[in-house]
Amino acid sequence: QVQLVESGGGLVQPGGSLRLSCTTSGTIFSRCHMAWFRQDPGAQRDLVTYITPGNNTYYADSVKGRFTVSRDNAKSTVFLQMTRLKPEDTTVYVCRAIDTFSGRTYWGQGTQVTVSS
Repeated sequence: QVQLVESGGGLVQPGGSLRLSCTTSGTIFSRCHMAWFRQDPGAQRDLVTYITPGNNTYYADSVKGRFTVSRDNAKSTVFLQMTRLKPEDTTVYVCRAIDTFSGRTYWGQGTQVTVSS
């Protein structure tokens, strides 16, 4: 069973930065489509960004120019560098992996990011 473990969340002031990490167990990472979602209470998960095995990326309009997604296949880890954070970025960020060979989807537990002064 593939497991995803996120880290790096916390409390940060508006305008600050955080880097989230999501590490995947097993050996499938390099062929996984990796994404970050936001999970607000009582709401569906919304896509924030993704990165493909070929390093193509997508960003939601709300984070373009402020967030950067990257991956390190040797470490089986995807990163989300968040800069110029705003209070509305406050949420739980959840990592998702899709194994492009099997089509299976895996989710992490999420990490809380709070942007507040």
